[in-house]
Amino acid sequence: MTIPLIQFIDVSKSFGASPVLKGLNLSIYTGEIIVVIGKSGTGKSVLLKHIIGLVQQDSGQILIEGKPLSQLSAVDRKSFYRKLSYMFQDNALFDFMSIYDNIALPLMEDSIFPKHQVKKKVLERMEQLGLIGIEEKFPAQLSGGMRKRVALARALVIDPKIVLFDEPTTGLDPVRKKKVHSMIQEYQKKFEFTAVIVSHDIPEIFNVAQRIAMLDEGTIKFEGSKKDILDSHSKILNDFIEGKDV
Repeated sequence: MTIPLIQFIDVSKSFGASPVLKGLNLSIYTGEIIVVIGKSGTGKSVLLKHIIGLVQQDSGQILIEGKPLSQLSAVDRKSFYRKLSYMFQDNALFDFMSIYDNIALPLMEDSIFPKHQVKKKVLERMEQLGLIGIEEKFPAQLSGGMRKRVALARALVIDPKIVLFDEPTTGLDPVRKKKVHSMIQEYQKKFEFTAVIVSHDIPEIFNVAQRIAMLDEGTIKFEGSKKDILDSHSKILNDFIEGKDV
């Protein structure tokens, strides 16, 4: 039996008196693209924040390759986080930094790479994402679609094993949304990272997903493939896809 790369077991989390996750169970497998869907405010971003360590669960367990995250040594935990990249909803690019420096930032933070190696890695990712020639420009000088590509280049520059995408197409028109989806799919195949995508782009995102999980009222109500969704008789799932009670 395949051991999940990341596994949530009965994970609960509240903020004050407001419960967000209520005994959530979810498995994420190496090399897959899993999409988490659900209404606004259901805890999708909170789920991602548990993975990157920004939030700690109140109860339940999060396992990394079968081992509780809370029981990993400081060295092993740091090693796991170094394999993670996060593509923020608003790109989180720094306006005062050049495109080159924005992409290089994750490599500079740990200071473990010499400058010539940083340059090689940054230019390699820029070439792969069609960004060569804009190294000295600033984010405000780019289109929304180009900024998404810069954010993706920054996410991929550390050669991550896992990339978390929090609403990666927010603010884009339908044509650019499709391009971003295609870009994620293309580079996931090329770099073979595990992708966890939180998205409201229904049903377009289903063409990217290998597996889909619906989060509602703090728990996973549905898991399956695109075919499973189309064949499902789940009222909660179908109402959400059809835009009812959202």
